[in-house]
Amino acid sequence: MRKYRQPGYQDSEQREKREKREAPRAPREQLGPKTPQMPGRRSLSRCAQCGTVLPPSIDAFGQCPKCGFELHSCKQCAHFDVAARFECTQAIPERIASKDTRNNCPLYALRVSVERETSPGALRPDNARRAFENLFKK
Repeated sequence: MRKYRQPGYQDSEQREKREKREAPRAPREQLGPKTPQMPGRRSLSRCAQCGTVLPPSIDAFGQCPKCGFELHSCKQCAHFDVAARFECTQAIPERIASKDTRNNCPLYALRVSVERETSPGALRPDNARRAFENLFKK
């Protein structure tokens, strides 16, 4: 690559290279759309205390089925943020002292996260080893 873009004796070679690179290709419409191989996504709620996946039909005023943590609490709310004023992103009149006990906040919304769907068989360590060994089989 040249440092300065001044016309000179090397320009004719670059023009030839550009012409060779621009070979005729089929239009993208003729090739058809590519199907993306992206993993699926799912929306779910997890307990803020123990991380257990909560069933979709769970009552927001109930408790975690595994550890008994109150679900209608600040830690389980979608608006909970430790960096925000009163640790809530919504405009609340006063700070709620205990963040892990049940409260009567009218702005409460159950925290829902979007996670990648993975198969449980892909997490086993023997699958990676088996795939590695299959590379060298004859």
